[in-house]
Amino acid sequence: MTKRTAFFISDSTGITAQNLGRALLTQFEFLAFEHTALRFINTPQRAEHARHVIERAAERDGQKPLVFSTLLDAEIRASLQATPCVYFDLFESFVSRLEAELGVCSQPVRGHSHGMTDHEHYFSRMEAINYTLTHDDGCTVAHLDEADLIMLGVSRTGKTPTCLYLSLHYGVRAANFPITEDDLDEMRLPSVLLPRRAKLFGLTTEPQRLQKIRQERLPNSRYASLRQCEYEIRQAEALYRKLGIPCLSTTLISIEEIAATIVDTMGMEYSRLLPTAAPLYSN
Repeated sequence: MTKRTAFFISDSTGITAQNLGRALLTQFEFLAFEHTALRFINTPQRAEHARHVIERAAERDGQKPLVFSTLLDAEIRASLQATPCVYFDLFESFVSRLEAELGVCSQPVRGHSHGMTDHEHYFSRMEAINYTLTHDDGCTVAHLDEADLIMLGVSRTGKTPTCLYLSLHYGVRAANFPITEDDLDEMRLPSVLLPRRAKLFGLTTEPQRLQKIRQERLPNSRYASLRQCEYEIRQAEALYRKLGIPCLSTTLISIEEIAATIVDTMGMEYSRLLPTAAPLYSN
């Protein structure tokens, strides 16, 4: 399959251009795309470099590259729009309508989308990350009442990366605890977690996937055997059901989907508006 080149161009980090551009391209999964990010295109010299890169891609591919842009400088935008490309201005589509609705003109400032414009929110996220790192894998139970979420799961089900993603992107103070073989044999959780049942969320996965992950870590061990993986997953899921702990299988979904589902399930985003609301889903 011939690949179509897609550029994500920004005068700052490029996160907005990449996220929105990639989201649009997922609607065309039957086509192949080669993704290239060009960040900090904020000087004439950098703009000239970006022009050459786009022109070379067009010459190589024999078709116009797709350019998803959040550039604010009009001259740099015009310079890149003159290249052989299909140019999508991701701000232009929305800013004019917002100006009309709000009755004021926008004041574009480079990097605001992912800069430290809201210092309180930024430092809240940094504190959440520090909390999550400190409370990884049951290392400490200190300040556990400050957790927004306590993640459970047997070893290698993705607790740590999910908690870090939640803290970084959502500002969630996420602790995580491993469910040990003793816990599974006795079908119980550590006593320190029982008073905090409302904060618990469980992860699970298919035994075959768990075996593959563990095999890479400790090859040919009892820990990595399919029989052991099947036992642990079966018992963990039964424990979640017994205690009414919401859970999610991580087998076929990305970390972004896992995190968003947890936030939605636990009602974390709308709790500010509906503080008495119950979670949307339960076992």
